[in-house]
Amino acid sequence: MERNKIYFASDFHLGIPDYNSSLEREKKIVRWLESIENDATKIFLVGDLFDFWFEYKYVVPRGHVRLLGKIAQLKDKGIDVQIFTGNHDLWMYGYFEQELQVPVHHAAIQFEFGGKKFYVGHGDGIGPGDYGFKFMKRIFKSRLAQILYGFLHPYIAFKIARYFSYNSRRMNEEEKFMGEDKEWQIIFAKEVLQKEHFDYFLFGHRHIVLDIPIGERSTFINLGDWMIHFTYAEFDGNTCKIKYFEK
Repeated sequence: MERNKIYFASDFHLGIPDYNSSLEREKKIVRWLESIENDATKIFLVGDLFDFWFEYKYVVPRGHVRLLGKIAQLKDKGIDVQIFTGNHDLWMYGYFEQELQVPVHHAAIQFEFGGKKFYVGHGDGIGPGDYGFKFMKRIFKSRLAQILYGFLHPYIAFKIARYFSYNSRRMNEEEKFMGEDKEWQIIFAKEVLQKEHFDYFLFGHRHIVLDIPIGERSTFINLGDWMIHFTYAEFDGNTCKIKYFEK
C-alpha cells in the first residue's frame, strides 16, 4: 500500500486521571497508530501528548512506554513522525530527538504538501486575550524557571506538577465552542489569512472538534482530544477532514 496520507492528532493527556484510565487510553492511541501506519507518510502529534512532562539530564517521567515504543517503530519504518509541545508538556529538551529521532516543534510550523499549504501548531497562547496564561507561559518557558525547577528532586517535582495539572482541567467536562468571533485561534487564523493564504489551519489545545471554512478557500480544524472525542484529522492528498476512532 502506498504511503500518501498525513495524519494529525493532539491532546492525549496521558497520565491522568489515574493509571488505569491513562493506560487504556494509551492502548487505544497505539491501536490508532497501527491502523494508519500502512498509508501514512507523515504523522503530526500536535501537543499535550502527556499531561505533564519534564526532562532532567538523566531522568524522564515514568510510563508511556507503549506510545514511545510505537513512535520509535513508526520512525524505523520510514514514517515521518513529528511532535509538538503543548502547554502541559512544553519542557522537552532533546530526549525525543535523541532516543526516537523525531523532531520536536516548540512553535507552529508551515509546510506545503500535495499542492496545499498547512499551518499547524498546538494553538495555546495565540490570538487576542488570555493575557494571564500568556504571562505564565513566558515564565515557564524561561531558562531560569527550567533551571530552578530542575533543582527539585523528581519525586517532588512530578508530584507538584501532577497536582496542578490535574486540577487545571476537568477530565469529563467538554469544552464549548464560543463562536467564530470569540474563538482566539480562529481570530488568529483570519489575521494570518490577511497576509498569506493557507488551505488548512490545524490546532489542538481547545479540546473541541471543529472543521469549518474560514475565508473563501481555507479551512480551520481543531483536532479535539483523546479523552472525550478520540478524533484526528486525515489529509488524503485532496482534502483534510476530521475523523473519529472507535467511536
